[in-house]
Amino acid sequence: MNLGSLVWRELLERKAQMLTVAFGIILGITTLIAIRTISFYSEKAVARELDSLGANVLVLPKSVSLQDYYAADMHDEVIPEEYVMRLTMSDLQGVDNLSPKLCVPVTIADRKYSLTGILPKSEFQAKAAWAGAGIFSRPIGCGAIDMGDAPPEEDKKTLARKRVIKDLAADEILIGADVAARQKISEGDSLTLLGQVFTVVAVLPETGTVDDSRIFAHLHTVQDLSKSGEVVNCIEIVGCCKEIAAGLVEGVNTLLPDAKVVTVKQVVDTQITLNRMMERLSQIFLAIIVLVGGAGIANAISANVSERRREIGTLMALGAESWLIQRIFLSKALLLGLIGGGGGYVIGTILAVTLGPRLAGVPVMPMPGLALWALVISVGVALAASFIPAWRASQLDPVATFRET
Repeated sequence: MNLGSLVWRELLERKAQMLTVAFGIILGITTLIAIRTISFYSEKAVARELDSLGANVLVLPKSVSLQDYYAADMHDEVIPEEYVMRLTMSDLQGVDNLSPKLCVPVTIADRKYSLTGILPKSEFQAKAAWAGAGIFSRPIGCGAIDMGDAPPEEDKKTLARKRVIKDLAADEILIGADVAARQKISEGDSLTLLGQVFTVVAVLPETGTVDDSRIFAHLHTVQDLSKSGEVVNCIEIVGCCKEIAAGLVEGVNTLLPDAKVVTVKQVVDTQITLNRMMERLSQIFLAIIVLVGGAGIANAISANVSERRREIGTLMALGAESWLIQRIFLSKALLLGLIGGGGGYVIGTILAVTLGPRLAGVPVMPMPGLALWALVISVGVALAASFIPAWRASQLDPVATFRET
């Protein structure tokens, strides 16, 4: 009789006991896999939401009273543009993009609008809606392929449609959808603002935000025309959600003590709460697997060793080495761990895919990478819990076991 047959015989002769132990492991792994899977897709959904919102952290003058997050730069207070360089040169983690702005009021046909100075490439990265409408291509570093410079014979309209606008010339502007509709402005038209003649290189898509009523020019052009100097009204930051939760805002506050730093708090708070809840639940159920599952396996193997003392003694008297006895019980634990880990992964994934959309409101897909994770945990716990009982079994004295009644 070989090792495999001995192990299967042990399992089959104690079906109820082994099923109970396996069920405990499966239950713990199932819960752990379901939580981890739902949590992963929930975090991705929040990250997408933040991306659609654009900038999620604002750096403002201290004296500004924030009334509308999405019109935070519509005020007369300023901060030094040098703050952008401080942020750029800092070691803060999670700052994906910086977008400084300076707003100056202008009048077109007796209507007031905001001429907003921007750094074009940075502004684009903070405006997911602009990318979705095909006005620009995603800049390098954001997942796009560099289209390179277009041939010289192509006009400005074609350039805007085909590649990233790396810079706006001093006489070029972008027009919001509402401004273009009200003033009947088209791409290629000329417009005089603050005594400067500009050419409209693109009409921006409708976003449903205050951007629709803005006119965008290069930041340094607006600074020169308004004679304001190297200042901005606001610095928008596209920050990584996890880093915001980990203290990005506090880091910016420390770096820029003379500025006010605010964030899309309700979204970040949701992410923080969700992450903490999922993390705690994962820790709780991991502890359950280790304590309950491990204790169950250790108890089952110990009971098995006690019941089989004479049989173990007989095997050893017939020439079985200590390592063989130990391997019998460890192999049994290994099989229980594999069954528990595999079953738990399958059931947990099914529950996550089924319940995830209802519990977290996001679509959930299977995560094959968690299968190995589940097996490592369940097998590791099973082997660790059964090691001492298996070692004790291998140290039994055959003569002493024959004397027992």
